[in-house]
Amino acid sequence: MGLIYTLRALIKSFLVVVLWSKCEGRESEFNYVTCGSLVKLLNTRHNVRLHSHDVKYGSGSGQQSVTGVESADDANSYWRIRGKPNGTCQRGVPIQCGQAIRITHMTTGRNLHTHHFSSPLSNNQEVSAFGENGEGDDLDVWRVQCDDSIWERDEAVRFKHVGTDAFLSVTGEQYGNPIRGQREVHGMGTANQNNYWKAMEGVFILPSQEPLRHHHEEL
Repeated sequence: MGLIYTLRALIKSFLVVVLWSKCEGRESEFNYVTCGSLVKLLNTRHNVRLHSHDVKYGSGSGQQSVTGVESADDANSYWRIRGKPNGTCQRGVPIQCGQAIRITHMTTGRNLHTHHFSSPLSNNQEVSAFGENGEGDDLDVWRVQCDDSIWERDEAVRFKHVGTDAFLSVTGEQYGNPIRGQREVHGMGTANQNNYWKAMEGVFILPSQEPLRHHHEEL
């Protein structure tokens, strides 16, 4: 009986180690932002999340406005990470540092976009949401700048616009009505503390597996 008990204990310990190892391996996969993931992006300097809504700019391009909001709960702050037009971005594969991507607004289906219009408050470069059903033009493409080889979820990264070399930025200017209190989001030509962003709440897609919901948010 003593031998059988010892063998059972050894087998149980082995199974615990195997299951723990598998969980640890799977957890490590959750550490990256992947193609197809739906995320909220926080500007780490000003503590606002990238946001859009069906409100057009009253000047400049007249396209859909993009702002920063302090609320963590607004559904209009979800963006899907996608590949560039005609590019390869396999669902669930981690985004590489230096990879060109599109960032598509979940609610309206328009892409994060910039161009040579002046932003309404700071006179930097206007950032808008453009296109229909996820399809716009070449000015919807941004390159992820990060320190290692892969965009890690807990890492602050920059987004550099491929067409104009502007960095996605917030410097704190606030709008009045009808979007009172929201911050201006714009493009800047220099890399600085105003253009760091971090992936926060969202649904992170893994290859051929169920998505991971972060912070248990309902979409």
